[in-house]
Amino acid sequence: TCGWWEARVPRSPTTDGPATWPPPGRSPSSDFRRERSLWRRSRRSSSTPTPTRERCGSWRDRRLTEPWFPQGGGSVADRREGPIRVALIGYGLAGAVFHGPLVSSTPGMALTTIVTSDPERRARASGNHPDAVVLTDVEALWERSAEHDLVVVATPNRFHVPLGLAALEAGLPVVIDKPMAPTAEEGRRLRIAASERDLFLTVFQNRRWDGDLLTVRRLIAKEAFGPIVRFESRFERWRPAVREGAWRERGDPEEAGGLLFDLGSHLIDQAVGLFGPPLTVYAEVDRRRPGAEVDDDTFVALEHGDGVRSHLWMSVLAAIRGPRMRVLGLRAAYEKYGLDGQEEALGEGSSPDDPAWGREPPDRWGRLSTGDDVRTVETEPGDYPEFYRRVVTSLRDGEPPPVDPDEAIAVLEIIEAALESARTKSVIAVG
Repeated sequence: TCGWWEARVPRSPTTDGPATWPPPGRSPSSDFRRERSLWRRSRRSSSTPTPTRERCGSWRDRRLTEPWFPQGGGSVADRREGPIRVALIGYGLAGAVFHGPLVSSTPGMALTTIVTSDPERRARASGNHPDAVVLTDVEALWERSAEHDLVVVATPNRFHVPLGLAALEAGLPVVIDKPMAPTAEEGRRLRIAASERDLFLTVFQNRRWDGDLLTVRRLIAKEAFGPIVRFESRFERWRPAVREGAWRERGDPEEAGGLLFDLGSHLIDQAVGLFGPPLTVYAEVDRRRPGAEVDDDTFVALEHGDGVRSHLWMSVLAAIRGPRMRVLGLRAAYEKYGLDGQEEALGEGSSPDDPAWGREPPDRWGRLSTGDDVRTVETEPGDYPEFYRRVVTSLRDGEPPPVDPDEAIAVLEIIEAALESARTKSVIAVG
């Protein structure tokens, strides 16, 4: 597969796939996705066979002289001077706090349509985005598919797959909020549907651009830790009572509720992005609150191929929170408390266009210790807007999507292994 660890685990040349990346003798840079894209372009003009769709499932591996939008609604390829017209389905937390503001602030995009059946949310959507048409059902959107260039699915998890498939059937590229699907198999259905129609598909994994994660990436690139022994990462909250009526609290597997799907999608994606795919998965997936139908206190351990172990915690029963991240190496350790502030800023109505966007005050910075020496490390600015900037360059210029669908499917496979581990009380081999 073509995943976000492709640069870590190079493939050998084959008759139906790309030669290895990076080329022999080269190490991947911190911006390997862009380098890999330029390398692929050069290969398209050579005699080396183009990667097959069966191997990569990737719309972008065809010549850039072909239209990116070969079927369905309005073609951006024919309107390269105009904005990408975005339809947003869903206006709850994901739609109102994340996708709406981020799309609206992205150069080259226009939020033209919002779909929500809830009267209060329709009123809020109209107030927040007065230039957008607000529809009450998706059928009205499909009837107007020619007026749109991209669909964003920001609904409860159970609707991700049917709405994503419907959008692809209408000939529209798709962004789906995480988790991509309730199961890895359904995620593969989406990827195959996009591949068969040669359409763009990506998954909103915004926490790849958390400031703390970007800081850890920077420190790893500088070899600040030496050989890394363990990576610890937490999303902890204090919510000891079950929220009645909340879909994330429902035990129906189709809902993909609970913390493992909600927060684990982020924590696993971050860990694998740093250290590559795991060889083994161990998990404790528990329901602790009275009346709970879904997991509310969960631990996942990943053993990566290079020997690093990731320990990931997610809980709503933490009245005192642990460090958000901790990295332990043979040379140094890093510790960081507090969540990235971008979600809070978006919820308060702050604009991603603010020059200070994503920056943390010094009292929230982490610490790097070599034992005797402890120093404060400035947190890299968080950058959720980067996701949609990359969507624009993907659709306009054929650059790689911000999140490859295979990467999101791999996260779902790890979640399924974690559930199996918890059920059998055993370590599951996945590598």
